[in-house]
Amino acid sequence: MPSMAHSMAVLLALASATVTQGCGECQSSCSGTADRPVTLQGDEWMLHRAPGDLPSVAEGCNHHLVQKLLHRMEKSVKFDEAPNPSILLAMNLAGATHGHVHNWLLQEIKKDAVERAQTDLTSGQVALYVLALLSSCQDPRSVHAMGKTINLIPILKQKMNKEISKNVITWYTESLDILALCLVKEYDNQDAVRAVAEELLKHKSSPDVDTGAMAVLALVCAYNHSDKQHLIHDALKAVTNDFLDKQEKHNGIIGNIYSMGLALQALETSSEFYAPRKWDRAQAFSVVCNHDYQQAMAIAQVLPALVGKSYLNADSITVQFSITNTLKNYFHYSTSVCVPGNSTLLQVMKVARNEKPDIFCFKTQKTSWGPFVTSIHELAGNENERTYWQFLSCWSPLQEGVGTYKPKNWEHIQAIFSTY
Repeated sequence: MPSMAHSMAVLLALASATVTQGCGECQSSCSGTADRPVTLQGDEWMLHRAPGDLPSVAEGCNHHLVQKLLHRMEKSVKFDEAPNPSILLAMNLAGATHGHVHNWLLQEIKKDAVERAQTDLTSGQVALYVLALLSSCQDPRSVHAMGKTINLIPILKQKMNKEISKNVITWYTESLDILALCLVKEYDNQDAVRAVAEELLKHKSSPDVDTGAMAVLALVCAYNHSDKQHLIHDALKAVTNDFLDKQEKHNGIIGNIYSMGLALQALETSSEFYAPRKWDRAQAFSVVCNHDYQQAMAIAQVLPALVGKSYLNADSITVQFSITNTLKNYFHYSTSVCVPGNSTLLQVMKVARNEKPDIFCFKTQKTSWGPFVTSIHELAGNENERTYWQFLSCWSPLQEGVGTYKPKNWEHIQAIFSTY
Protein backbone atom coordinates (compact mmCIF):
# COMPACT_ATOMS: atom_id res chain seq x y z
CA MET A 1 0.00 0.00 0.00
CA PRO A 2 1.39 3.43 -0.91
CA SER A 3 2.48 5.63 1.95
CA MET A 4 0.48 8.69 2.97
CA ALA A 5 3.40 10.89 1.85
CA HIS A 6 3.39 9.22 -1.58
CA SER A 7 -0.37 9.67 -1.95
CA MET A 8 -0.18 13.32 -1.01
CA ALA A 9 2.65 13.92 -3.46
CA VAL A 10 0.70 12.32 -6.31
CA LEU A 11 -2.37 14.36 -5.37
CA LEU A 12 -0.34 17.58 -5.43
CA ALA A 13 1.17 16.66 -8.76
CA LEU A 14 -2.19 15.90 -10.35
CA ALA A 15 -3.65 19.12 -9.02
CA SER A 16 -0.63 21.01 -10.29
CA ALA A 17 -0.63 22.20 -6.72
CA THR A 18 1.80 24.43 -5.85
CA VAL A 19 1.26 29.72 -2.02
CA THR A 20 -1.30 31.45 -0.47
CA GLN A 21 1.10 34.29 0.21
CA GLY A 22 3.11 36.52 -2.09
CA CYS A 23 6.69 37.64 -1.89
CA GLY A 24 5.48 40.95 -0.58
CA GLU A 25 4.85 39.05 2.63
CA CYS A 26 8.21 37.25 2.54
CA GLN A 27 11.81 38.24 2.95
CA SER A 28 13.41 40.17 0.12
CA SER A 29 15.60 37.13 -0.52
CA CYS A 30 12.56 35.56 -2.22
CA SER A 31 13.28 37.74 -5.23
CA GLY A 32 15.87 36.78 -7.80
CA THR A 33 17.52 38.41 -10.77
CA ALA A 34 15.25 38.66 -13.77
CA ASP A 35 16.20 38.68 -17.41
CA ARG A 36 15.03 41.41 -19.70
CA PRO A 37 12.05 40.06 -21.66
CA VAL A 38 12.67 39.37 -25.32
CA THR A 39 10.22 41.18 -27.60
CA LEU A 40 8.78 39.28 -30.52
CA GLN A 41 8.89 41.22 -33.76
CA GLY A 42 6.31 41.56 -36.47
CA ASP A 43 3.01 43.39 -36.80
CA GLU A 44 1.09 40.18 -37.39
CA TRP A 45 2.20 38.33 -34.26
CA MET A 46 -1.35 37.54 -33.17
CA LEU A 47 -2.17 35.74 -36.41
CA HIS A 48 0.48 33.14 -35.60
CA ARG A 49 -0.44 32.86 -31.98
CA ALA A 50 -1.99 29.68 -30.61
CA PRO A 51 -5.58 30.21 -29.38
CA GLY A 52 -4.57 28.83 -26.00
CA ASP A 53 -2.17 31.74 -25.56
CA LEU A 54 -5.01 34.25 -25.50
CA PRO A 55 -6.79 35.13 -22.27
CA SER A 56 -10.03 33.27 -21.57
CA VAL A 57 -12.81 34.54 -23.82
CA ALA A 58 -16.38 35.36 -22.81
CA GLU A 59 -19.00 32.67 -23.23
CA GLY A 60 -20.64 32.84 -26.64
CA CYS A 61 -17.53 34.35 -28.25
CA ASN A 62 -14.41 32.68 -29.56
CA HIS A 63 -10.67 33.22 -29.78
CA HIS A 64 -10.89 33.87 -33.51
CA LEU A 65 -13.11 36.89 -32.87
CA VAL A 66 -10.63 38.32 -30.37
CA GLN A 67 -7.76 37.76 -32.79
CA LYS A 68 -9.71 39.43 -35.60
CA LEU A 69 -10.56 42.46 -33.49
CA LEU A 70 -6.98 42.77 -32.24
CA HIS A 71 -5.68 42.62 -35.79
CA ARG A 72 -8.22 45.20 -36.99
CA MET A 73 -7.42 47.55 -34.12
CA GLU A 74 -3.68 47.20 -34.66
CA LYS A 75 -4.03 47.94 -38.36
CA SER A 76 -5.85 51.19 -37.52
CA VAL A 77 -2.67 52.64 -35.97
CA LYS A 78 -1.10 55.31 -38.20
CA PHE A 79 2.56 56.01 -37.60
CA ASP A 80 2.21 59.59 -38.83
CA GLU A 81 -0.52 60.41 -36.29
CA ALA A 82 -0.53 60.95 -32.53
CA PRO A 83 -0.55 57.68 -30.53
CA ASN A 84 -3.86 56.51 -29.11
CA PRO A 85 -3.49 55.44 -25.44
CA SER A 86 -6.86 53.65 -25.52
CA ILE A 87 -5.50 51.23 -28.12
CA LEU A 88 -2.37 50.49 -26.09
CA LEU A 89 -4.52 49.97 -22.99
CA ALA A 90 -6.79 47.52 -24.81
CA MET A 91 -3.85 45.62 -26.31
CA ASN A 92 -2.30 45.20 -22.86
CA LEU A 93 -5.54 44.03 -21.24
CA ALA A 94 -6.07 41.55 -24.09
CA GLY A 95 -2.54 40.18 -23.70
CA ALA A 96 -1.28 41.55 -27.02
CA THR A 97 1.92 42.95 -25.54
CA HIS A 98 4.43 42.22 -28.31
CA GLY A 99 5.19 43.38 -31.79
CA HIS A 100 6.20 46.54 -33.57
CA VAL A 101 2.88 48.37 -33.17
CA HIS A 102 2.78 47.82 -29.41
CA ASN A 103 6.38 48.96 -29.01
CA TRP A 104 5.78 52.03 -31.17
CA LEU A 105 2.65 53.01 -29.23
CA LEU A 106 4.41 52.70 -25.89
CA GLN A 107 7.44 54.74 -26.96
CA GLU A 108 5.35 57.43 -28.67
CA ILE A 109 3.02 57.76 -25.68
CA LYS A 110 6.01 58.30 -23.42
CA LYS A 111 7.40 60.91 -25.81
CA ASP A 112 4.03 62.60 -26.17
CA ALA A 113 3.55 62.66 -22.40
CA VAL A 114 6.92 64.33 -21.88
CA GLU A 115 6.28 66.87 -24.64
CA ARG A 116 2.60 67.74 -24.14
CA ALA A 117 1.22 66.60 -20.77
CA GLN A 118 1.90 69.87 -18.99
CA THR A 119 0.65 72.10 -21.79
CA ASP A 120 -1.59 70.65 -24.50
CA LEU A 121 -3.37 67.66 -22.93
CA THR A 122 -6.62 67.77 -20.96
CA SER A 123 -6.99 65.93 -17.66
CA GLY A 124 -8.86 63.12 -19.41
CA GLN A 125 -6.08 62.68 -21.94
CA VAL A 126 -3.49 62.58 -19.16
CA ALA A 127 -5.64 60.03 -17.32
CA LEU A 128 -5.68 57.79 -20.40
CA TYR A 129 -1.90 58.09 -20.66
CA VAL A 130 -1.64 57.04 -17.01
CA LEU A 131 -3.84 53.97 -17.63
CA ALA A 132 -1.95 53.03 -20.81
CA LEU A 133 1.41 53.29 -19.03
CA LEU A 134 0.20 51.43 -15.94
CA SER A 135 -1.08 48.57 -18.09
CA SER A 136 2.36 48.45 -19.75
CA CYS A 137 4.05 48.05 -16.34
CA GLN A 138 5.45 51.57 -16.65
CA ASP A 139 5.50 53.99 -13.71
CA PRO A 140 3.46 57.12 -14.58
CA ARG A 141 5.33 58.93 -11.82
CA SER A 142 8.57 58.54 -13.76
CA VAL A 143 8.00 58.78 -17.51
CA HIS A 144 11.31 59.09 -19.33
CA ALA A 145 11.77 60.07 -22.96
CA MET A 146 14.13 62.27 -24.98
CA GLY A 147 16.40 62.78 -21.98
CA LYS A 148 13.61 64.14 -19.80
CA THR A 149 11.57 62.63 -16.96
CA ILE A 150 8.14 63.79 -15.78
CA ASN A 151 5.62 62.75 -13.12
CA LEU A 152 2.13 62.54 -14.62
CA ILE A 153 0.28 62.26 -11.31
CA PRO A 154 0.61 65.85 -10.02
CA ILE A 155 -0.05 67.04 -13.58
CA LEU A 156 -3.28 65.04 -13.67
CA LYS A 157 -4.37 66.33 -10.27
CA GLN A 158 -3.65 69.93 -11.21
CA LYS A 159 -5.48 69.74 -14.53
CA MET A 160 -8.46 67.94 -12.98
CA ASN A 161 -8.86 70.48 -10.18
CA LYS A 162 -8.49 73.39 -12.59
CA GLU A 163 -11.13 71.99 -14.96
CA ILE A 164 -13.51 71.34 -12.06
CA SER A 165 -13.05 74.87 -10.70
CA LYS A 166 -13.75 76.35 -14.14
CA ASN A 167 -16.67 73.97 -14.71
CA VAL A 168 -15.23 72.81 -18.03
CA ILE A 169 -14.95 69.12 -17.15
CA THR A 170 -17.50 66.47 -18.16
CA TRP A 171 -18.72 63.80 -15.77
CA TYR A 172 -17.15 61.19 -18.06
CA THR A 173 -13.75 62.88 -17.82
CA GLU A 174 -14.01 63.44 -14.09
CA SER A 175 -14.79 59.75 -13.62
CA LEU A 176 -11.86 58.77 -15.84
CA ASP A 177 -9.57 61.03 -13.79
CA ILE A 178 -10.80 59.48 -10.52
CA LEU A 179 -10.21 55.98 -11.89
CA ALA A 180 -6.64 56.73 -12.99
CA LEU A 181 -5.79 58.35 -9.66
CA CYS A 182 -7.38 55.48 -7.74
CA LEU A 183 -5.31 52.89 -9.60
CA VAL A 184 -2.11 54.70 -8.58
CA LYS A 185 -3.44 54.79 -5.00
CA GLU A 186 -4.12 58.52 -4.87
CA TYR A 187 -7.32 58.94 -2.84
CA ASP A 188 -7.23 62.62 -1.86
CA ASN A 189 -10.05 63.56 -4.25
CA GLN A 190 -13.07 62.71 -2.10
CA ASP A 191 -14.97 65.83 -3.15
CA ALA A 192 -14.83 64.69 -6.76
CA VAL A 193 -15.86 61.14 -5.81
CA ARG A 194 -18.84 62.48 -3.87
CA ALA A 195 -19.84 64.78 -6.74
CA VAL A 196 -19.83 61.92 -9.26
CA ALA A 197 -21.87 59.67 -6.95
CA GLU A 198 -24.42 62.44 -6.33
CA GLU A 199 -24.67 63.12 -10.06
CA LEU A 200 -25.36 59.45 -10.74
CA LEU A 201 -28.17 59.41 -8.22
CA LYS A 202 -29.69 62.53 -9.78
CA HIS A 203 -29.54 61.17 -13.33
CA LYS A 204 -29.59 57.40 -12.88
CA SER A 205 -31.74 56.93 -15.99
CA SER A 206 -29.54 59.12 -18.19
CA PRO A 207 -29.27 57.83 -21.79
CA ASP A 208 -25.51 58.47 -21.66
CA VAL A 209 -24.42 54.93 -20.91
CA ASP A 210 -20.72 55.66 -21.54
CA THR A 211 -20.66 58.27 -18.76
CA GLY A 212 -22.54 56.01 -16.37
CA ALA A 213 -20.24 53.07 -17.11
CA MET A 214 -17.06 55.08 -16.62
CA ALA A 215 -18.49 56.44 -13.36
CA VAL A 216 -19.23 52.88 -12.20
CA LEU A 217 -15.62 51.81 -12.86
CA ALA A 218 -14.31 54.85 -10.97
CA LEU A 219 -16.61 54.42 -7.99
CA VAL A 220 -16.00 50.66 -7.72
CA CYS A 221 -12.30 51.46 -7.44
CA ALA A 222 -12.87 54.30 -4.95
CA TYR A 223 -15.41 52.43 -2.81
CA ASN A 224 -13.00 50.84 -0.32
CA HIS A 225 -11.02 54.05 0.05
CA SER A 226 -13.85 56.49 0.69
CA ASP A 227 -15.72 57.73 3.74
CA LYS A 228 -18.86 57.99 1.56
CA GLN A 229 -19.46 54.28 1.07
CA HIS A 230 -23.24 54.48 1.63
CA LEU A 231 -23.53 57.18 -1.03
CA ILE A 232 -21.31 55.27 -3.47
CA HIS A 233 -23.22 52.04 -2.83
CA ASP A 234 -26.56 53.71 -3.56
CA ALA A 235 -25.21 55.33 -6.72
CA LEU A 236 -23.72 52.09 -8.02
CA LYS A 237 -26.89 50.16 -7.24
CA ALA A 238 -29.04 52.71 -9.06
CA VAL A 239 -26.93 52.91 -12.22
CA THR A 240 -26.21 49.20 -12.59
CA ASN A 241 -29.88 48.34 -12.12
CA ASP A 242 -30.70 50.93 -14.76
CA PHE A 243 -28.26 49.16 -17.10
CA LEU A 244 -29.95 45.83 -16.41
CA ASP A 245 -33.37 47.42 -17.07
CA LYS A 246 -32.11 48.77 -20.39
CA GLN A 247 -30.75 45.37 -21.36
CA GLU A 248 -34.03 43.61 -20.57
CA LYS A 249 -36.05 46.21 -22.46
CA HIS A 250 -33.86 46.26 -25.57
CA ASN A 251 -33.04 42.56 -26.04
CA GLY A 252 -29.50 42.71 -24.73
CA ILE A 253 -28.53 46.22 -25.82
CA ILE A 254 -27.44 48.70 -23.15
CA GLY A 255 -27.60 52.13 -24.74
CA ASN A 256 -26.34 51.29 -28.23
CA ILE A 257 -23.92 48.81 -29.71
CA TYR A 258 -20.99 51.20 -29.26
CA SER A 259 -21.64 51.78 -25.56
CA MET A 260 -21.71 48.04 -24.86
CA GLY A 261 -17.95 47.77 -24.26
CA LEU A 262 -17.86 50.07 -21.25
CA ALA A 263 -21.26 48.82 -20.03
CA LEU A 264 -20.01 45.23 -19.97
CA GLN A 265 -16.88 46.29 -18.12
CA ALA A 266 -19.03 48.13 -15.57
CA LEU A 267 -21.42 45.24 -14.96
CA GLU A 268 -18.60 42.68 -14.74
CA THR A 269 -16.94 44.63 -11.93
CA SER A 270 -19.98 45.70 -9.89
CA SER A 271 -22.03 42.55 -9.27
CA GLU A 272 -22.03 43.07 -5.49
CA PHE A 273 -23.91 46.34 -5.96
CA TYR A 274 -26.81 44.94 -8.01
CA ALA A 275 -27.02 41.63 -6.11
CA PRO A 276 -29.17 39.66 -5.53
CA ARG A 277 -30.43 40.59 -8.98
CA LYS A 278 -28.96 38.39 -11.68
CA TRP A 279 -27.37 39.69 -14.86
CA ASP A 280 -28.09 37.86 -18.11
CA ARG A 281 -24.44 37.97 -19.05
CA ALA A 282 -24.77 35.53 -21.94
CA GLN A 283 -27.40 37.70 -23.64
CA ALA A 284 -25.27 40.84 -23.42
CA PHE A 285 -22.13 39.16 -24.70
CA SER A 286 -24.06 37.48 -27.50
CA VAL A 287 -25.06 40.91 -28.80
CA VAL A 288 -21.43 42.08 -28.77
CA CYS A 289 -19.97 38.92 -30.25
CA ASN A 290 -22.42 38.98 -33.14
CA HIS A 291 -21.61 42.56 -34.11
CA ASP A 292 -18.84 43.25 -36.60
CA TYR A 293 -16.99 46.11 -34.93
CA GLN A 294 -14.96 48.22 -37.34
CA GLN A 295 -14.05 51.38 -35.42
CA ALA A 296 -10.82 51.16 -33.45
CA MET A 297 -12.15 53.04 -30.40
CA ALA A 298 -15.21 50.78 -30.17
CA ILE A 299 -12.94 47.74 -30.39
CA ALA A 300 -10.63 49.20 -27.73
CA GLN A 301 -13.54 49.44 -25.28
CA VAL A 302 -15.11 46.05 -26.01
CA LEU A 303 -11.93 43.93 -26.16
CA PRO A 304 -11.17 44.06 -22.42
CA ALA A 305 -14.65 42.76 -21.60
CA LEU A 306 -14.33 39.95 -24.16
CA VAL A 307 -11.27 38.60 -22.34
CA GLY A 308 -12.68 39.06 -18.84
CA LYS A 309 -10.84 42.30 -18.05
CA SER A 310 -11.78 45.91 -17.39
CA TYR A 311 -10.00 49.22 -17.01
CA LEU A 312 -9.76 48.33 -13.32
CA ASN A 313 -7.15 45.76 -14.38
CA ALA A 314 -4.95 48.46 -15.93
CA ASP A 315 -2.87 48.37 -12.75
CA SER A 316 -0.65 45.63 -14.18
CA ILE A 317 1.68 43.57 -12.07
CA THR A 318 5.17 42.25 -12.61
CA VAL A 319 5.77 38.60 -11.77
CA GLN A 320 9.12 36.86 -11.68
CA PHE A 321 8.96 33.34 -13.05
CA SER A 322 11.80 30.83 -12.89
CA ILE A 323 12.22 27.21 -13.94
CA THR A 324 14.79 24.92 -12.37
CA ASN A 325 15.91 21.35 -12.91
CA THR A 326 18.57 19.92 -10.59
CA LEU A 327 17.76 16.24 -11.10
CA LYS A 328 19.48 15.71 -14.44
CA ASN A 329 20.87 17.93 -17.19
CA TYR A 330 20.74 20.92 -14.87
CA PHE A 331 19.18 24.16 -16.05
CA HIS A 332 17.84 27.32 -14.43
CA TYR A 333 16.16 30.25 -16.18
CA SER A 334 14.40 33.30 -14.82
CA THR A 335 12.41 36.15 -16.34
CA SER A 336 10.04 38.95 -15.37
CA VAL A 337 6.71 39.33 -17.11
CA CYS A 338 4.09 42.05 -17.04
CA VAL A 339 0.47 40.89 -16.86
CA PRO A 340 -2.85 42.58 -16.07
CA GLY A 341 -3.85 42.57 -12.43
CA ASN A 342 -5.85 39.52 -11.36
CA SER A 343 -4.11 37.27 -13.90
CA THR A 344 -3.64 33.59 -13.16
CA LEU A 345 -0.30 31.81 -12.99
CA LEU A 346 -1.20 30.05 -16.24
CA GLN A 347 -1.50 33.46 -17.93
CA VAL A 348 1.89 34.43 -16.49
CA MET A 349 3.41 31.28 -17.96
CA LYS A 350 1.85 31.99 -21.35
CA VAL A 351 3.34 35.49 -21.42
CA ALA A 352 6.75 34.08 -20.49
CA ARG A 353 6.39 31.51 -23.28
CA ASN A 354 5.43 34.20 -25.81
CA GLU A 355 8.44 36.30 -24.86
CA LYS A 356 10.98 33.43 -24.78
CA PRO A 357 9.42 30.41 -26.50
CA ASP A 358 12.72 28.54 -26.71
CA ILE A 359 13.10 28.64 -22.91
CA PHE A 360 9.67 28.84 -21.28
CA CYS A 361 7.74 26.50 -23.56
CA PHE A 362 5.36 24.23 -21.66
CA LYS A 363 2.49 21.81 -22.16
CA THR A 364 -0.65 21.17 -20.15
CA GLN A 365 -3.40 18.60 -20.07
CA LYS A 366 -6.96 19.00 -18.84
CA THR A 367 -7.88 17.29 -15.59
CA SER A 368 -10.81 17.48 -13.19
CA TRP A 369 -8.54 19.67 -11.05
CA GLY A 370 -7.97 22.12 -13.89
CA PRO A 371 -4.97 22.42 -16.25
CA PHE A 372 -2.04 20.21 -15.23
CA VAL A 373 1.45 21.20 -16.39
CA THR A 374 3.00 18.09 -17.91
CA SER A 375 6.27 19.55 -19.19
CA ILE A 376 8.37 22.72 -19.16
CA HIS A 377 11.39 23.42 -21.37
CA GLU A 378 10.66 20.10 -23.08
CA LEU A 379 11.21 18.21 -19.81
CA ALA A 380 8.17 16.15 -18.84
CA GLY A 381 7.25 14.50 -15.59
CA ASN A 382 7.47 10.71 -15.52
CA GLU A 383 5.27 8.45 -13.45
CA ASN A 384 7.82 5.63 -13.41
CA GLU A 385 10.58 7.97 -12.29
CA ARG A 386 8.14 9.70 -9.90
CA THR A 387 8.99 13.18 -11.24
CA TYR A 388 6.76 16.21 -11.78
CA TRP A 389 6.86 19.99 -11.93
CA GLN A 390 6.17 21.57 -8.56
CA PHE A 391 5.21 25.25 -8.23
CA LEU A 392 6.34 27.32 -5.27
CA SER A 393 6.35 30.90 -4.06
CA CYS A 394 9.01 31.94 -1.55
CA TRP A 395 9.93 28.24 -1.34
CA SER A 396 6.44 27.28 -0.15
CA PRO A 397 4.33 24.95 -2.34
CA LEU A 398 1.29 26.64 -3.86
CA GLN A 399 -2.06 25.44 -2.59
CA GLU A 400 -3.86 26.15 -5.87
CA GLY A 401 -3.33 25.02 -9.45
CA VAL A 402 -1.86 27.16 -12.22
CA GLY A 403 -5.32 27.82 -13.65
CA THR A 404 -6.64 29.42 -10.47
CA TYR A 405 -3.69 30.82 -8.52
CA LYS A 406 -3.25 34.58 -9.00
CA PRO A 407 0.24 35.91 -8.23
CA LYS A 408 0.76 39.23 -6.50
CA ASN A 409 2.88 42.10 -7.76
CA TRP A 410 6.61 41.22 -7.73
CA GLU A 411 5.91 37.71 -6.51
CA HIS A 412 8.53 35.13 -7.47
CA ILE A 413 6.99 31.91 -8.76
CA GLN A 414 9.33 28.95 -9.01
CA ALA A 415 8.70 25.86 -11.12
CA ILE A 416 11.05 23.14 -9.86
CA PHE A 417 11.41 19.69 -11.39
CA SER A 418 10.87 17.47 -8.35
CA THR A 419 10.36 13.90 -7.17
CA TYR A 420 7.64 12.47 -4.97
